[in-house]
Amino acid sequence: MAVQQSKTSKQRTNTRFANWKLKAPNLSECPQCHELKASHKVCPKCGFYDGKQIIDVSKKEKQD
Repeated sequence: MAVQQSKTSKQRTNTRFANWKLKAPNLSECPQCHELKASHKVCPKCGFYDGKQIIDVSKKEKQD
């Protein structure tokens, strides 16, 4: 059976768990429509990614 070598203080234990924070998402500007979008994702406003149109947004708006 394992025996601890020395007691771990409450402060040392709690500092281990103190760095679990939520971070704000990194947003970048779309070069086509200049709206904020998530990096490396298709722009939800215009449907462009890497200078190419991936999603036809006009069809999507008609369906909704």
